[in-house]
Amino acid sequence: MDIILALADEYVLDKVWARLVPLHDHLTETSFGSFASSANVSTISVAPQSAWARDYIPRQILSLSVITLIGIHLLYFMFAGLSYRYIFNHDMMRHPRFLKNQVKLEIQCSLKAFPMMTLLTLPWFQAEVMGYSRLYDNVDEYGWLYLCLSIPFFLLFTDYAIYWVHRLLHHPSIYKKIHKPHHKWIIPTPFASHAFHPVDGYLQSVPYHLFIVLFPLQRWLYLGLFVFVNFWSILIHDSDMITGHSLEQVINGPAHHTLHHLYFTVNYGQYFTWADRVGGSYRQPESSLDPLLEVKKEKSS
Repeated sequence: MDIILALADEYVLDKVWARLVPLHDHLTETSFGSFASSANVSTISVAPQSAWARDYIPRQILSLSVITLIGIHLLYFMFAGLSYRYIFNHDMMRHPRFLKNQVKLEIQCSLKAFPMMTLLTLPWFQAEVMGYSRLYDNVDEYGWLYLCLSIPFFLLFTDYAIYWVHRLLHHPSIYKKIHKPHHKWIIPTPFASHAFHPVDGYLQSVPYHLFIVLFPLQRWLYLGLFVFVNFWSILIHDSDMITGHSLEQVINGPAHHTLHHLYFTVNYGQYFTWADRVGGSYRQPESSLDPLLEVKKEKSS
């Protein structure tokens, strides 16, 4: 997030903050004006500045809040919209367990969750901007081998952590208040990917922030991975039950997550199936479990 904030400051926010909280240096202006008059020279235009410098924490917090809200909305509507249009099978909307106006309800739920999720996540982003992470810039600092290995390491670490967070959210004492709203979508569309209680969404994002506190990760690579995990979360909510592919027993894809929404206590993983196998919660996708069969049955009857 520090990269995004720096770019936003450079190209947009410096001007915005200079307008909102302008710097008034009367002494400098008077002195320069007197000098310019006496020397009979043209006045040099100076870009307006803000009284709130880039490292002023209140400015950073407010800037991060706006950037995060804009960013999550853009990612959500762009990726979910593309997945809904080109990947999601719209025949699923005729499933008997597909809710009336469900797409609208999923979007409304997501939009309601975003502000609180942003507020909960801000301390992590602020800490990152202030340097309290192990993000680094120069690849030579840890080498190309570590850079390459850090990708599967990040995915494996976050996958296993999310598995246990997700499984904990299914505990009866937590499920009803926190995680049940997400399971309202028995037959989810890509817009259901972020349609959950804000605390639910925040808790499942904690492993991503925790990783860069514990382990070094190249700054631009982290940004790319952060975008990827949002894309993946959307992808696995397209209710797809394509089975029989070569990576089916390794990758926790849309078919696996479709079974999770149908049966609740299976396939908690995010990217891979290994955590579910170790935890005894794995269920193999089969064509006989495809919810589309029920749609076809309803259609023929």
